[in-house]
Amino acid sequence: MHSMRTIRLMPRDPLPLPLLSSSRTCTIPATQPIRKSLSTARRFTILIIVQLLMIAHLIQWLVVGVTLAPIEPSESMETIKHGAITVGFIFFGVAILSTAILGRWFCGWGCHIVMLQDYCASILRRFGGRPKAFRSRLLCFIPLALALYMFVWPAVYRFAIAPFVQPDLIPMSFSWKLTTTDFWATMPGLAMSIPFLLVCGFLTVWFLGQKGYCTYACPYGGVFAPVEQLAVGRIRVTDACEGCGHCTAVCTSNVRVHEEVALYGMVTDPGCMKCLDCVSVCPKEALYFGIGKPAIGVEVSPKAAKKFDLSATAEWGILVAALFAFYAVYFPFGASAAKATVPLLFASGIAACFAFMSWKSWHIIRRSATGFHRFSLVRKGSIQPLGFAWLALTGVITLGLADSLAVNIMAWRAFRNDLQVQLPEAVVFSPNQPEIPFEMEAAARRALAWYERSLPLDAGGIALFSGPQSAIDFRRVWLNAVLGDLSTSLAIAKATFARDSQESTAMLLGRVIRAVDHPGEADRYYDGIARTHPQFSTLAEEHIQWLASSGRIEEAIAVARAVASGSTGHALAARRLAMLLIEKGNVSDVEEGIALTRLSLASEPRNAFAHGAVAMGQLRLRQPAEALATIKRAIEIAPEEPTLYDILAEACRASSDSASAERATARAIELRGSHQAH
Repeated sequence: MHSMRTIRLMPRDPLPLPLLSSSRTCTIPATQPIRKSLSTARRFTILIIVQLLMIAHLIQWLVVGVTLAPIEPSESMETIKHGAITVGFIFFGVAILSTAILGRWFCGWGCHIVMLQDYCASILRRFGGRPKAFRSRLLCFIPLALALYMFVWPAVYRFAIAPFVQPDLIPMSFSWKLTTTDFWATMPGLAMSIPFLLVCGFLTVWFLGQKGYCTYACPYGGVFAPVEQLAVGRIRVTDACEGCGHCTAVCTSNVRVHEEVALYGMVTDPGCMKCLDCVSVCPKEALYFGIGKPAIGVEVSPKAAKKFDLSATAEWGILVAALFAFYAVYFPFGASAAKATVPLLFASGIAACFAFMSWKSWHIIRRSATGFHRFSLVRKGSIQPLGFAWLALTGVITLGLADSLAVNIMAWRAFRNDLQVQLPEAVVFSPNQPEIPFEMEAAARRALAWYERSLPLDAGGIALFSGPQSAIDFRRVWLNAVLGDLSTSLAIAKATFARDSQESTAMLLGRVIRAVDHPGEADRYYDGIARTHPQFSTLAEEHIQWLASSGRIEEAIAVARAVASGSTGHALAARRLAMLLIEKGNVSDVEEGIALTRLSLASEPRNAFAHGAVAMGQLRLRQPAEALATIKRAIEIAPEEPTLYDILAEACRASSDSASAERATARAIELRGSHQAH
């Protein structure tokens, strides 16, 4: 039997705790206030230092342009998938190994999301709310499932499945990837970070309890929790314990500390994050962090049966709701041209919150007495105004999630058909396009139909939110061009650029305009873009290449010269100008091209292709000895590049060394064959 003892945390805030029967008499008065935890201040100080270090890391990248790669456990996926040993992989490995010894310390003392949850909980308490732990049997397995998906499945696929389904699979080779010049490349931007912090910080605490995200959504917790059971470092107890329950009252990890130490002499719950608040507040100083027997292998006591908030049927219901919400916003079932998706860690938080909202809504629909914090949703069989508001909000969110899931499925089906349309770009964007096979035409039409269904409502589709429409429009432009309908491609490309004036959309529009082949229209378009968007360096490069491939060398040189000398002064245009001058110009042009290339080599001395360009220029100026020395330098830098051996062969022939020329040609052929094999 359990006895009941009431401990007052603060006035008007009683917390009843069931205590295990014991021959020991508790001498702690029921009215004695719980003392303030000194560990909380220490932990928050360390967490704030972690935040400051993260900010300093970002500032250092912004100032220098290169920095240590993100110290983020998700970076381990790069190592598992591609063999790139990242800082995140090293950090995660150290964290896991230390957890196997000291327990789940990192979550409590080093995780910025835990700091966010604790801060949000303190704000709720300031306004009279007290986060209540939501207890589910099945949802707690979501973090483990996510951990297996992130860190185990890629390895299983790479080593056990891919060798059989991908015959041309390149064997994995490990490499170091410790620095980066693009700090945000693998992380969501600010537009995603703000709602992430709102959902995974505030809402998960408000709905699920102070460590709600850790318990039901965090994939890293899915790794740390089972490893923690191996740890010899645990919260342990002395004979001085009287079972007062102060430790459980302050535990923000929802661990019933007083029961666990009474049953096992230590805390075995894998949710324990070693915050040490329980140790700090113990009035008898009976708790301590110590080394001893691990939790694994400890037989669960029948007296420790956990209580849950849901029936077995309800458990399956909210699990279905969580999976529905997760896959609606995160669609991992295959590539797509335009999936309405959010980062995995954000999706898991959304799924956990939606599962809770669905559970409450079911209670409201059944008119079961229920509330939320201090608000009544159903009272005496009558749905209260806030209950109706809860149902309405849940309904709107359900509709949005269902729409998102449908759009994801449609975009995925479109992409599967799109993959069957394989044609070179030069053929697709051509005024004289040949006929395509019937099967490819049918696939293109099916893909177009599915893409158009996944468009926003105002564009004729079903999507309630605009989502990544530009990505879909790219494919629609391509597929209409494949079907020979260049006028429709042009109309879509113009609308896309008007809505999203990015360089990629400008390049797409330029290709369609060239394909339509109206006299002078492409020239007018590129001239206009050069005036309005001089920063579009890649588009300028494409314009120059198009002019050169059309035999309009002088115009290409003029455009390259104008772009290179403009206010934005693109290095790419300067290199293209140098190559055009070397390849197509007269003697003075070749000399200018060599000078420009050598100028670029001052900042990039190990650019093998720049050395190769200089060698080509020297050959055009009939300087074979100089060209031979230059191209050998280039080959020293890039010994596996076949193009350099072509130039070497030409230099050897110009030097009347036919034997060396043959060897260089043979080496170029060998390297090209090797590259094709890989």
